[in-house]
Amino acid sequence: MIIKQEHLIESIHSALQYISYYHSPDFINAMVSAYERETSQSAKNAIEQILINSKMCALGKRPICQDTGIVNVFVEVGMNVEWDAELSLEDMINEGVRRAYNEPDNRLRASIVSDPLFSRKNTQDNTPAVIHTKLVKGDKLDITVAAKGGGSENKSKFTVLNPDDNLRDWVLRTIPTMGAGWCPPGMIGIGVGGTAEKAMLMAKASLMESIDINDIKAKKNPSDVEQLRIDLFDKINELGIGAQGLGGLTTVLDVKINDYPTHAASLPVAMIPNCASTRHVHFLLDGSGVAELPEIDLSLYPDLEMDVSKYKKVDLDSLTQSEMEEWSIGDTLLLSGTIITGRDAAHNRLKSIIDSGEGLPDGVNFENKFIYYVGPVDAVRDEVIGPAGPTTATRMDKFTDLMLENTGLLGMIGKAERGGATVESIKKHKASYLIAVGGAAYLISKSIKKAKVVAFEEMGMEAIYEMEVKDMPVTVAVDTDGDNIHKALNNIPLAFKG
Repeated sequence: MIIKQEHLIESIHSALQYISYYHSPDFINAMVSAYERETSQSAKNAIEQILINSKMCALGKRPICQDTGIVNVFVEVGMNVEWDAELSLEDMINEGVRRAYNEPDNRLRASIVSDPLFSRKNTQDNTPAVIHTKLVKGDKLDITVAAKGGGSENKSKFTVLNPDDNLRDWVLRTIPTMGAGWCPPGMIGIGVGGTAEKAMLMAKASLMESIDINDIKAKKNPSDVEQLRIDLFDKINELGIGAQGLGGLTTVLDVKINDYPTHAASLPVAMIPNCASTRHVHFLLDGSGVAELPEIDLSLYPDLEMDVSKYKKVDLDSLTQSEMEEWSIGDTLLLSGTIITGRDAAHNRLKSIIDSGEGLPDGVNFENKFIYYVGPVDAVRDEVIGPAGPTTATRMDKFTDLMLENTGLLGMIGKAERGGATVESIKKHKASYLIAVGGAAYLISKSIKKAKVVAFEEMGMEAIYEMEVKDMPVTVAVDTDGDNIHKALNNIPLAFKG
């Protein structure tokens, strides 16, 4: 078979656009099942928002998450394939990535930085992809394309156990240390054996497989590995971490395990989570043209709407300290008014400015405001802003006391848990920390009515915005007394944490 350059480029382009706004049917079905059996109202609200967001994205063809990921491509090249191409395989794939992320009707956020140790300059088109190539028998290209969010990728774990150590115990000790920054519920991929890099690759590749844990449970005689999957699936969900770390019945939708022969003296183990914005698709190229991607049946989605009667409306522009002190963890709020945004790089620059005694940049005023940890997708068409879900707040912990001490902030909005020292700082300053749902970025963006860059425009997604929001849904995670909704992550039995 002759594979044409343009067919591969366009297939990569189409696949990345496709996975930016379509969840796979197995994921939708698993989330619907989790929603129907959930008993924790906070977790149920989070799953509901993820499902509503997913359907909105499928209809509007806009990204499920503002973090449109680092591109991973697994390519199996048939040894009989012939090429009609001038570019290398990697260059063709990267050209497809470039086109996908700069697609005018659905621009995706460019998150990749070169020179990672020093300048960390954004490449502007999300290239290069991380590409894994394998030569196999045959005359076709077998390709899996994925976009992996940073929040889940950052929680990857690796260890080398002794041959007689218990993998189950290591996993159950390690899962709680990952917190909620990987945006559960999602999948856990585990690679066992080989060498360090082989274990990591197997763990990542396992996340490309379909969710099938219920099929495995229905087997009369599961294999040893399948029984271990079932055991880990049940035990992880019994930890009570739950959707977005809010507690509840579902932390993982599936646990995958791939293994490979290894040295007699070692047991390499890698574990990588996939978030509630899991994005991947598989296709074949056989020389007949551009890949055909699966149709998505929208009838898979339940008919859900947020019950706003359960949310308390808050006017941020007139909010007083005494009003905020009435909030308790678990309260669900609809925020309206002005917020200021800022992520890692912006906080780092603000720290330098504050430490030097300079005034804040013109147009940046945090007094009696909330800061939203977000790096939005660029707007298209008539949008005010693109998908704008929260980033992991834990990364901003080292800046929190500085910001509360020097800027007049009332509080913060992000996702995932805060560290113990940060919770104490929030309590000391009588501030609060609110969480928005990771995996509901498009839904959240619809509550943003105005947005303008007010500082650090040259930093792209890391720029500081001033936004006007109306009925932005959030949950109180840390209140002014220092009570913490993510306490379940701090109360895992010592036998698991140890």
